[in-house]
Amino acid sequence: MSDQQGDTPLKRTPLYDVHTRLDAKMVPFAGYEMPVQYPLGVLKEHLHVRSSAGLFDVSHMGQAFLIPADGEFKTAAAALETLAPGNFAALKPGRQRYSQLLNDEGGVLDDLMVTRLGMQGHEHWIYVVVNAACKTRDFALIKKSMPDNVEMKILDDMALIALQGPKAVDVLAGFAPKVGDMAFMSSLDLPVSVEGSEMWMHVSRSGYTGEDGFELAIKSKDVEQFWQALQAHPDVEAIGLGARDSLRLEAGLCLYGHDIDETTTPVEANLTWSIGKRRRESGGFPGADKILAQLKEGPGKKLVGIRPGGRAPAREGTKIFSVDGDEIGIVTSGGYGPSVGGPVAMGYVRAEHSAAGTVLELEVRGKRLPANVQPLPFVTHNFYRKKK
Repeated sequence: MSDQQGDTPLKRTPLYDVHTRLDAKMVPFAGYEMPVQYPLGVLKEHLHVRSSAGLFDVSHMGQAFLIPADGEFKTAAAALETLAPGNFAALKPGRQRYSQLLNDEGGVLDDLMVTRLGMQGHEHWIYVVVNAACKTRDFALIKKSMPDNVEMKILDDMALIALQGPKAVDVLAGFAPKVGDMAFMSSLDLPVSVEGSEMWMHVSRSGYTGEDGFELAIKSKDVEQFWQALQAHPDVEAIGLGARDSLRLEAGLCLYGHDIDETTTPVEANLTWSIGKRRRESGGFPGADKILAQLKEGPGKKLVGIRPGGRAPAREGTKIFSVDGDEIGIVTSGGYGPSVGGPVAMGYVRAEHSAAGTVLELEVRGKRLPANVQPLPFVTHNFYRKKK
């Protein structure tokens, strides 16, 4: 996710009128007018997602299909692998992977989700979701990398919403019972019936909060009706960007433009798990030489979790020092963690200071305050795992 924006007029998602009717506080975000919070407030919204089910509008994100004319999934997958280190060719129908678009130095141009559709007759299609602020550049880059026989179809007529939290599955299963059997990072394309109206949705069991949940792509013309049906459930509350940020921070999930950008590699950002085993051996993606060397020798800096002492949060840009007074890094995300009950942060430090328990000092409002390195995530992930 990203909150970068340009100077162009702000856009609105198909749910803008819904947000205003709910008295949301709207703010500029990634070129859109987006709800940062509702009357419930950021703290209560955050805790509601952790205990029940929260509904998010993420329709500002970029969505597209990659469609090989030859019907061969690996045609598009191989082309996409020239841009990112994910092992997309190994995706089974109905499965998705998280990855990053890289520059020639191994820096992150954007992060993205890549899904191989599982719907019969469409198993060779790839569905990609990218960050709103980067989508024009991302789609141009992806389209340029595709062979002539792969069509890119940008889904400007699709909205995207997320239902997150421990009760999300029960809420959504009331409309589509099959979602209860979905595994984490899997997808389905299926019809849902809302007050006699049938609509199709693409649903993935994934999200950005650390909780179990789903992301739902649905036609823009249908999304308001579906949103209202979901929100009518007593367990569901509308959730804004403020709580979305504190939720993902507690979950140790990177925000593009902050914790990852063109100056950071996936290895430095603790995203090594997203680099496919085959790709670690074969390379073939931008910046592979640097990234493979970092995998072997270790990076010079690492993204770490940080627990500031006391109650004062360490915001983005806070300088990090060793106990000897050397400047060793910078905070990239920070704030109050409602589930943790205190301030939490993430930032880059020199690798020799990255071990859990390492004592640090943070320069907050001109004062050096104690802190320590803490393993990520700050709260346990509750992603759904099928029992074997």
